[in-house]
Amino acid sequence: MEITLRAPAIECDGCARSIKKALGKLAGVESVEVDVMRKEVTVLFDEGLVHRQDLEAALARAGFPVA
Repeated sequence: MEITLRAPAIECDGCARSIKKALGKLAGVESVEVDVMRKEVTVLFDEGLVHRQDLEAALARAGFPVA
């Protein structure tokens, strides 16, 4: 499944790296793309292993809460 989440705190490429690292640790996450200009995170994941709430929680822990 693919989902796009809006995270207004995204400001730079360093933010993008932090987000990719945080989400990449979750079992079931296949890919993470961050659009810094749009402040969006697109995640391809296996919904049998990880859920939207898990993705949002990981983003919040990394300092990028979903709006």
